[in-house]
Amino acid sequence: MVHVIDKFLGLFSVDLGIDLGTANTLVCAKDTGIITSEPSVVAVRKGTNDVLLNGNAVGNVAKEMVGRTPDNIVAIRPLKHGVIADFAVTEAMLKYFIRKAQNRKWGVKPRVVIAVPSGITSVEKQAVIDSALRAGAREVYLIDEPMAAGIGAGLPITEPIGNMIVDVGGGTTEVAVLSLAGCVISESVRVAGDDLDEAIIQHMRRTYNLLIGQPTAEKIKKELGSAFPLEQELTMEVRGRDLTACLPRKTLIRSEEVREALLEPAMAIVNTIKVTLEKTPPELAGDLVDRGVTLAGGGALLKGLDKIIAKETDLPVTIAEDPLTCVARGTGEVLTQLDLLRAILMGSD
Repeated sequence: MVHVIDKFLGLFSVDLGIDLGTANTLVCAKDTGIITSEPSVVAVRKGTNDVLLNGNAVGNVAKEMVGRTPDNIVAIRPLKHGVIADFAVTEAMLKYFIRKAQNRKWGVKPRVVIAVPSGITSVEKQAVIDSALRAGAREVYLIDEPMAAGIGAGLPITEPIGNMIVDVGGGTTEVAVLSLAGCVISESVRVAGDDLDEAIIQHMRRTYNLLIGQPTAEKIKKELGSAFPLEQELTMEVRGRDLTACLPRKTLIRSEEVREALLEPAMAIVNTIKVTLEKTPPELAGDLVDRGVTLAGGGALLKGLDKIIAKETDLPVTIAEDPLTCVARGTGEVLTQLDLLRAILMGSD
């Protein structure tokens, strides 16, 4: 009887694809496209899992609280390096996004496809499934992030052709060679957007004795950050707290020094690509000479990342259209193609 009721309610649900990212969560509705894109941040009362504002202090609302909360409130990111670090808070976050996507209709349970890093364990995968089911999903399917990114980027992943996708997210960088609806070779490294932010924070501390927060570091990354020399170098005024005087202070920084600060994490991404290429079967490697590398994820927007990858690998590099939403759009696409979803799931067994 319960099964019949669930099936009946499912007729009125909107199937969802979710890019459950370390930095941002994007939700894609079947046949509609991206309907939600918000930071993966939740504000809770310290020492509890009680989400503020009646469970609505999630995403944009919670991010505004980062670094600005009193002692009894903490704004946290429940995912670290693409995996769940806080199960209860992740469940609350998923519940918020699912209800928002379903217009808060009680009893309506969607089928959900969630993208996860290719390197996570079976225990971590089960944790994602359990959290989504408790958050209100009717059925849950997992898809590797590089596969979802490749689909979202429009690569012919079902054909017997080598396609290399590099998904630079917030917590992990996923590199994979796709062919015949499967990952032939994949590598995952826990170096991505968060590490770029941290490199900038440490640079400001060492060079200027200035303490800045993650939001300021992210702003510097977006405005000045680069992995390759710019045609016109830039400057920016940065405000923070002097570590010696413990007073507010501002200073002027240059894009050249930011690029130097980002060199180590950027090269870690490049080296992961090289390792993947070394393991790629020769026939598929031959395909990549012409097809090259496709970049996806928010990290693909780092200025010059495509150029340094092209220089180090001697392959053509393309940035996918709207790289930040590639994974989410990929999860939405498989919802419309059940045969493709089944092929991918069989290939991942």
